[in-house]
Amino acid sequence: MKTYVITGGTSGIGEALVNYFSKDNIVFCGYRNEKKLPDELSENIIPFYVDYAKPDTIQGAVEFITSKTDKIDTLINVAGCVVAGAIENIPVSELRRQFDVNVFGAVELSQGLLDNLTNGKIINISSMASYGLFPFISPYCASKRALDILFNSFMMENKRGIKVVSVKPGVIATPLWSKSIKENSQTIENSKDYKNESNYLKQNALENEVKGLSVNKVVQIVSKIDKMSNPKPSYCVGFDAKLVSVVSKLPQYLLNKIIKFKVNKLR
Repeated sequence: MKTYVITGGTSGIGEALVNYFSKDNIVFCGYRNEKKLPDELSENIIPFYVDYAKPDTIQGAVEFITSKTDKIDTLINVAGCVVAGAIENIPVSELRRQFDVNVFGAVELSQGLLDNLTNGKIINISSMASYGLFPFISPYCASKRALDILFNSFMMENKRGIKVVSVKPGVIATPLWSKSIKENSQTIENSKDYKNESNYLKQNALENEVKGLSVNKVVQIVSKIDKMSNPKPSYCVGFDAKLVSVVSKLPQYLLNKIIKFKVNKLR
């Protein structure tokens, strides 16, 4: 049996990964809301509390996990959130929360588990948003880009033989979409000059939650990566993610013209 640590394990991609890997392995399942934990857990699942918006909980999570095991085969960083809206209307405190949850939390938890991860893997659930082509969710895009850059550098620097892989899904059908609408409701309501754009964001999010790819597509890719001796640094999941990775290579001025044209059609 192998040992996994998976954050964001009570919904969406994280929950699907916990269910998959816990069939034959020990899985430490990170949760933020205890009410989302199933009433009955497999004996292979060990829940632990961590809330990246409350950095003081991270050390407690590290201490709990390391008290239970001295070897982790794979850490899968899934936990995340989306801060959306026009930059001029987003409080800086919300930008900090975006990076606390999507970047600094994952970094700090990983740092705390490094000794246990020797010769193991860190798999980060990033996003096609990391290519930075999506206005009005730029905090989310920037956080995922930062996550990729920091962990890619760690992969090249570390002496522990730890391999790092970024998985970049496209649109996946998860509760993250409706959750993001709720979490950003105040910013969206305050964006009076961007009413059409805000309405589009909400409508698009609700459609994505239904029409996106199954979380099982991500599970399939992650399970393959986990078995590889020498995985690539990055994998896209879905045609949309692969298309965005290609389009992102266009010159910035041309990308800006294309994106600005699309934004203007909403006005």
